[in-house]
Amino acid sequence: MILTGLTLRDFRTYHAAEVRLGPGLTVITGRNGAGKTNLLEAIYFACTARSCRTSNEREVVRFGAELTRLELTSEDALGRHEVTVGFKPGEAKRLKADGAAVDNLVGTGARPLVSVFLPDRLELVLGAPALRRAHLDQVVAALWPSRAGTRRSYSAALAQRNALLSSIRAGRASRASLPAWDAELARHGVALMADRAATVDRLRPRYAQHAQGLGLEGEVELRYRPRSTAATAEALAAELAERVDSDLERGFTGHGPHRDDLTFRREGRELRSYGSRGQQRLGLLALLLAEREELATEHGAAPLILLDDVMSELDATRRGRLVDLLRREGQAVITTTELEHVPGGKEPDVTWIEIVDGDVSPRRLASLGVVAQGAPTPGLGQDAA
Repeated sequence: MILTGLTLRDFRTYHAAEVRLGPGLTVITGRNGAGKTNLLEAIYFACTARSCRTSNEREVVRFGAELTRLELTSEDALGRHEVTVGFKPGEAKRLKADGAAVDNLVGTGARPLVSVFLPDRLELVLGAPALRRAHLDQVVAALWPSRAGTRRSYSAALAQRNALLSSIRAGRASRASLPAWDAELARHGVALMADRAATVDRLRPRYAQHAQGLGLEGEVELRYRPRSTAATAEALAAELAERVDSDLERGFTGHGPHRDDLTFRREGRELRSYGSRGQQRLGLLALLLAEREELATEHGAAPLILLDDVMSELDATRRGRLVDLLRREGQAVITTTELEHVPGGKEPDVTWIEIVDGDVSPRRLASLGVVAQGAPTPGLGQDAA
C-alpha cells in the first residue's frame, strides 16, 4: 500500500496543508524550525491515530484551535482508500476508514503500516526495558494481527493478580485464589514470550545484516532476554507460586514477561552502556530496517518508514548506504535541512517537498508533478526539525 496524500487542518503549527507524496522516496527540506517534524508527525498521526512525539496529545492541536483533522489517502491493488482522523482534546477520537466509522486503525486495510525514526527515539536503546517491551509487542502485532490480544490478555491477568495480592496483604482475601490467577497469568505469559522470541529470531539475521551495511563495525546481535526460563504454562505457574511470599511482601508480581527486555549488543556488550551515540543511532536504524524488511516478507509490501533528521549525524558513506536501502523497495519520507544531504536526492524518481517560512512550497514540485500547499499561522513558535 502506498500513501498518496495527506490533508491536515490545525495540526501543530499548520493551519492547513495538503501534501502529495511520491511512491518511493520523498525528501522534505527546510531550515531548522520550519515545521518539517510537524509534517512527519502528522503523517504518523493519520496512519495510527496517535502521536509519535508526545503522550500529551493536546499538543498536536494548533494553538487557538479547538480540534485537528487529518485525511489520508492511499492506494493498493484494490484501489483508492481514505482514512480520516478527527481529534478534539477531552473527547474520543473520531476515526473513519473508507467512509465507515471504526474504533481504532489497528488492522485497518485502508492505511499503510508505518514506522518512524526521531532523534529522541534513541530512548528505545537507552531507556527503560518497558519501552523495548512495548516496541517488540507492536512488531508482534504488526506481523501477526491475530496475536495482538495476547499482550492485552496478559496485562489484564497481571492486573487481577496484583489486585488480589494487595487484598491479601490487607486481610480482605485469602491465598486460596492465587493458584487460579497464577495459571491464568502463566497461560498468557508463555504465549507472549513465545511470540516475542519468534519475532526476535526472525529479526536477528536481518538486524545484523543492516547494522553491518550501515557501518556498525564488529559483531552485532539483537537478543531477547526473558525474565522466565519456563517453556510451558505449568512451569511458569510453578515459578510464580515459588515467589508468592516475596510478591506479597512487595505488593505486586515481580516475575514474568512484564520484566523481559530486548538488548542491542556489539562485541558482546550492550550498546546502551558501551556504545557511542553514533553506534546507538546505527543500531536503532538497523532495527527499524530489519522490521521493515520482515514485515514486507510477511505481508508482501514494505511499511512506510518516516525518518526525521537522520542524515545529520551520518557521514557521506553511511548516508549513501541508507538511501540505497530505502530506495530498494517500499515508500520512505526523510526530513533534512539540505537536499544535498540525501545522496541522489535530485534524481527524477525522488519527490522533493520544500518548506519555506512555514509554507509547504509547491514551487519546486511542479516539474515533478507534485502539488502541495499549506500555511501555518504566522508568529507561532515552530518545533525544531
